[in-house]
Amino acid sequence: MPLRLLLALTFVVSGAVGLGYLLAADNADRFSWITGESGGRSPPPSGTDTTRSKPAPVDSPTTEKQKPSDNAIGFMLASAAAQYSQNIRYPTYSIPISEDQARAYAGNRFDPVELPLDGGGQFTVTLEKYRFVQEEDILVAASITGSQVVGPSLNVTLESPESRQAIASTALNNEAGAPYYEGIIEADAEPGEYRLIVEATIDGKPVRHVSTLTIEPDLGEFDGLGDPRVTSNDLIIPVHFDAKEPGFYALSAQLYHNGRALAQLQTEKRLDGTTDTLELKAHGSVLAHREITGKLELRNLQIRRLPASPGDRTDYGFGPDDGYSFSPPDLDGLTDSPAGDPESEQRAALLQKLADKF
Repeated sequence: MPLRLLLALTFVVSGAVGLGYLLAADNADRFSWITGESGGRSPPPSGTDTTRSKPAPVDSPTTEKQKPSDNAIGFMLASAAAQYSQNIRYPTYSIPISEDQARAYAGNRFDPVELPLDGGGQFTVTLEKYRFVQEEDILVAASITGSQVVGPSLNVTLESPESRQAIASTALNNEAGAPYYEGIIEADAEPGEYRLIVEATIDGKPVRHVSTLTIEPDLGEFDGLGDPRVTSNDLIIPVHFDAKEPGFYALSAQLYHNGRALAQLQTEKRLDGTTDTLELKAHGSVLAHREITGKLELRNLQIRRLPASPGDRTDYGFGPDDGYSFSPPDLDGLTDSPAGDPESEQRAALLQKLADKF
């Protein structure tokens, strides 16, 4: 085989394998439309946030279901083609999600940070969420378990990570022998990421517990839903948002039915004061094969103001904790048919043609 042809085949296979991985159903990180800046999801272990990536389609075939080929290159290409064909049947604005994915992308969540202590004890700090709005009260709770001797109160400081300047501080007190300490600190600072430092005296020695949070500007207010309707093969769900400043905004939410997550929905639009409505669309491919009775719900609403210029930060806002419920219109006209993106279909066909050559 000529060297040039061998190199070409190597590049084709490498690209196909990479594409198969990127589109694999269990590679949830490939969807990054809601990531924003680097700290949007997966902040250091202090907190997590559903600004992150869009979840993968569920119930998609895997390479294990394919009959292995005698030719390894052909088998890899065929597997990538099959996986890609399954993924492109869903439009990017309406992706089905599993229950585990729904919990993982549940929104503005803070994961408690546990600091191990000598003797098997733990120093744990907990916040109700990871992102706070300017001038919002931050309730801080801390617990220290184990046989350690702890002072009557702890000190908490909100600090700028760049300047190491203290923005605000307060004491966390233990009320009436409760197994935790708590206090309130106000997020009266410029938007950005901050260090939350809780200091305690344990067995006579100072111990510092460090976690992170972010402070966001007040982007505006959610103002309920408009009347849902069916257009083509989509359920259109208008969401009203009164933005304080004009700009491009991205909205995401999860569609639920009877307590079960159905799809992750997304849309983007410029809001300039003349309109306050963003329309989420649920494609027929995530609804038509289900028996929908009663109301649908939108949960975990998240809105982002996208950067106006390179280098600007992405700002985040969140909808009501309970989300919104609504009665859908007649959904009988929706069909469980692929989204039908011509360019994506051509790519899938090309992959299959390459696989057929082996």
